Amino acid sequence: MPTPAATTRGGRGVIGRRALGARAVFLGPGLFYVTVFMAIPIALIVSYAFLEKGQFSGVRLVFSLGSFSRALEPVYLSVLGNSLLIATATTVLALLIGYPVAYAIARMPSKWRTLALVLIILPFWSNFLIRTYAWIVLLNSEGPLNKGLMAIGVIDQPLGLLYTREAVVVGLLYAYLPLMILPLYASMERLDHALIEAATNLGASRVRAFFDVTFPLTLPGAMIGAIFVFVPSLGNFIVPELLGGGKTVMVGNLIRDQFLKARDWPFGAVLALVMVAFLVALFAVQAAVSRRINGRGARA
Repeated sequence: MPTPAATTRGGRGVIGRRALGARAVFLGPGLFYVTVFMAIPIALIVSYAFLEKGQFSGVRLVFSLGSFSRALEPVYLSVLGNSLLIATATTVLALLIGYPVAYAIARMPSKWRTLALVLIILPFWSNFLIRTYAWIVLLNSEGPLNKGLMAIGVIDQPLGLLYTREAVVVGLLYAYLPLMILPLYASMERLDHALIEAATNLGASRVRAFFDVTFPLTLPGAMIGAIFVFVPSLGNFIVPELLGGGKTVMVGNLIRDQFLKARDWPFGAVLALVMVAFLVALFAVQAAVSRRINGRGARA
């Protein structure tokens, strides 16, 4: 006859196995997705980066650091610098435009917020290439923008708006602006307005209350939005190709060309690792800022 202790241990074992099975059921699909679409591709990129280029394509199983030293050549550093400049300009403009838009939506009556958010994400309902080609129509010398400016007498001849770095920034800004607005709105919507009222009751002006209360509490949302805009802008190759006319080369174009045209997979893998490193660094900064803000809130 089993003792009560053995029965208890057996019951705990059954409960533990059931809990483990439940975790496997719920975590299994997510772990499978992360493994297949993230862990394995990143492992392949890391392994390719330390190998040599094959004769026609692919890689040779020979350890080499040549791709890393090649990435430090001035021509590729200039491409990286140009990409960082364009991605940073896009992110700053998205923040300057997206912050007041998100603030206005968060202060709207609840019945209008859903409509405003639908209008924000409405461009995502159409194909990305079609939206980019629409900007080609708008910005070319015979487009409605130049014709409108000439019609009202602002300019005498068409402006060279297309195939410039500025056109690339405009295209990226249009493409990724909603990714800045939505995290900002989420952080502003959760903001406790009693804190703002307390600041004004203690004598702070509306401007000081904004910079001392609203902006610090919404800074994590701004950081997330900045990551969502900066990273895809840095790696985008469609917008520079179409709106830049091939004159503006970014890291995304360079990576695509290494894999599909030059067939230099190790060098393309090194450039892809640079992108991953930027992503990890940005998330580390965002996490540090969030911890600092949460720590201040806990001490208060």
